[in-house]
Amino acid sequence: MAKTLDFFDQAFIDEIQKMLEDEEQRLEKELENMQGHVEYGDTEEDNAHEVIEDEVNRQLIDRLEKTLRDVKSALQRIHNGTYGICKYTGEPISKERLRARPTSSSSVEAKKVLTDES
Repeated sequence: MAKTLDFFDQAFIDEIQKMLEDEEQRLEKELENMQGHVEYGDTEEDNAHEVIEDEVNRQLIDRLEKTLRDVKSALQRIHNGTYGICKYTGEPISKERLRARPTSSSSVEAKKVLTDES
């Protein structure tokens, strides 16, 4: 099985790891600030607005939690020595893609085939 350092130098991996760790901290703080933040008002109208706001916040929290899982998964791949290797082809993912989307686990080419984009 291909290993990260077969394709990428340590400086690149360190750069990506720092990006991911910073993003992990940001997401954790944002989630912490959002959870358990519902206060119901004194009138039915206030309560209706709060219910709508709570639903919007729940959707945002779900998105943040998914992104955090992706970040943690990418960090785990760094620790396992498999970061930057396409999970479908076993080939390296381009540095440009990894810098743009550090949580990527597949190459652009493999993703296009999987999503049937030509």
